[in-house]
Amino acid sequence: MRIIPRRIEVSRIRRSLPWVMVYGRRKTGKTFLVENFIPYDKFFFVNRDGTVLDKESGEFYTYREFIKILREIIEDKTIVVDEFHRLPESFLDFLHALGIKGNLILITSTLWLAKKIIGRGQPLLGLVKPVKIDLVDEREILVELSKDFQGKELVESSVYLREVMLIPFYRGGNIRDFLADFLYDGKLILKELVGEVFREEERELTNIYEGVLKAVADGKNISTEISSLLFSRGLLAKDNPGILQKYLNILTEMGILEKIKVFNKKKYRYFHKSPLLDLHYYLESKYSYTELDIPKKFIRRVVNEKLPRHVEQFFRNLLSKILGLQYQIIEERELEVDIALLEFKRLKLVGEVKWKNYVPRKEVKTVEEKLGKFKNIQKILIVPETSVLEKEPEDIEVWDVEKILEKSRKSLFFENSAQ
Repeated sequence: MRIIPRRIEVSRIRRSLPWVMVYGRRKTGKTFLVENFIPYDKFFFVNRDGTVLDKESGEFYTYREFIKILREIIEDKTIVVDEFHRLPESFLDFLHALGIKGNLILITSTLWLAKKIIGRGQPLLGLVKPVKIDLVDEREILVELSKDFQGKELVESSVYLREVMLIPFYRGGNIRDFLADFLYDGKLILKELVGEVFREEERELTNIYEGVLKAVADGKNISTEISSLLFSRGLLAKDNPGILQKYLNILTEMGILEKIKVFNKKKYRYFHKSPLLDLHYYLESKYSYTELDIPKKFIRRVVNEKLPRHVEQFFRNLLSKILGLQYQIIEERELEVDIALLEFKRLKLVGEVKWKNYVPRKEVKTVEEKLGKFKNIQKILIVPETSVLEKEPEDIEVWDVEKILEKSRKSLFFENSAQ
């Protein structure tokens, strides 16, 4: 099994000690990361019934026994408490009364509690530092997988293996074939994963939430579009984007959707943060694939259809981190740009992605005309390798996979050095 070191997150956790709270959506690798990359003396796991397991000795403790042990050993040790939100609320008061002693790492998948704990007037405000764990950083996955892959295969594998739940199942080979197999065999796993995320947030995965997730996967990513679609399907009593907004906000806070501003407009678009869940909900929206027996070859065609958009999303986020710029969406009449990066409110870079084996002269010319409308800013064209271009574009930088990989390495080096 491939192991992604996740040096950025490890460094953030170590810098946040002595007391740190590691939180994030389920199945983002929080426990694995702490257990394998952070030195600790004791690792406790809280079961659903409130008992506490010492993972080293295999012993189980009641809450009272656990508190007694913790009080005795925390002074000079590093202690991990995984799924700590399952303990009684009095645990937070205990920590507050105890004060900072030793090193304490709390892990939770419950985002609402994580935010509450560090909120105003809460017992642990000022005592614990929060560190959010999301999908693997684009730079890190690209650099790590470059040991095994190159070119298009490297990028496409990186796009999807950021979702760490896939890594134990992946045994190499074509990532598109792997995804088709996983979606065909594991569709109920993905449905349960989203349900589990909602249960952790003490919410129910209602038809409205599922309707939103399907709509976004199907390309309806403005609140007005989503509202109209859900109303037409009888999921909303009124076609009112204002009513829908609370659902979009919750899905964004959960880390399931991402919200991106449209440049120079008071408008936002919503996208699935996870390409894997985007595929899942697209198949649900179009074909009800968890209820019907959809052929694997058909799922493979859907993967091919969605992949270019996922690659664009990957590069947009990757370049934002490499260059330290904010990403937005440029959406003018007859003009949409794949990548738009800003420094504060000033546009600094625009880019197009051509993820194919051959880009003819006519298509290069179209890119030149589109990006040529932007003056005095950096313009780039991203391709798997420069040889796919029939002609070099004028006044536009060409970035292939090797160039982007090198920039990712440098960015990781400087970030880790700074930390």
